[in-house]
Amino acid sequence: MNSDRGGWEYRGSASNRLWHKSALGKVISEDCLHLTDAEVIFCHEHRNIELPHEDWMIQCMKRNPKILDEYTILESLRKPGNKIMIAVNSESFNLSEERETWGLRWPSDTHPRDSKPISEIRWFHSSEKLDFEELLNWTTNVKDKKRIAEVLIIDNELSVVTYHIEIINPKGILDVPTKKDYIDISNIEGKIRLSNGNIFIPNNYDWKHENIGIPHTNGRIIDADIENIIGHKTNGSEMDMSISEKIVLDLLERGLHPRPGFKYGSKWRCYETNIEEDHAPWLVVHPDNGPENWEEACLISRLASGVNKKWLFPIINEKWYYLSITRPPADSRWNNPIRR
Repeated sequence: MNSDRGGWEYRGSASNRLWHKSALGKVISEDCLHLTDAEVIFCHEHRNIELPHEDWMIQCMKRNPKILDEYTILESLRKPGNKIMIAVNSESFNLSEERETWGLRWPSDTHPRDSKPISEIRWFHSSEKLDFEELLNWTTNVKDKKRIAEVLIIDNELSVVTYHIEIINPKGILDVPTKKDYIDISNIEGKIRLSNGNIFIPNNYDWKHENIGIPHTNGRIIDADIENIIGHKTNGSEMDMSISEKIVLDLLERGLHPRPGFKYGSKWRCYETNIEEDHAPWLVVHPDNGPENWEEACLISRLASGVNKKWLFPIINEKWYYLSITRPPADSRWNNPIRR
């Protein structure tokens, strides 16, 4: 095994088998395979290939401080049988992966030589900061190629979890309030200001929109966001709405029923239909109070999954997008065997 800048060139008898059976490395010639550092360690641990020399691992960590994390990610993906092409090896395949993509994944029964990847992969340490707008752009481009946007998160214990990044288009079946509806609500007399800042509309029996306000035995409660939306829609001043008000309005215009998400640890929970008919499948966070790093995002995703919901992060980019970091199906949760 001879060193090569940015990895290693393996010229052993197993080079042909490593590529044709496992899609490991990049073919240089019939008997020469270029392996990344992470692939060298994987081949040593799982394919009985000797390391270049006894000090190689220490030297590798010194020049590549992320190598332990990267190898653990690769191991987590490959142990179930997936074939993984690290992006630096993909240039001759014209796979058009995104610049931020670390690797591409094929199922165990396919191979890069005769099929396209089903996913693009990134990995992060759990302490890394989240950039939702950048993540939205990456996911959009990956989805445009009909690929799964996968992220793997690794912590200080070298424990790995998998998530899918999805762009959700939540829709409901409730009627969308018109400007006239907002004006009619604005003109209702007898409103009472409550101590918490909300307003109470008493004895209103002909309430048209179930997705506006919270019903009470003696009337209906309107919170500050809805009150301000009513005012802005009545006055034609939608551009002056706060972020919170704009999100609620967008949810209403999608035919959804937003309610407080306090008991689920989010800003809103959203129903697709009347509350009595089904549960709220969406938990929407306020952008100012969303997770700051991957550890927090994983926690929120697990909590949402535990109550059979998906959490959504709103992002404005000419229109509202809703990004979700979601636990994948059980057969696609790549994790590593803990041996420590």
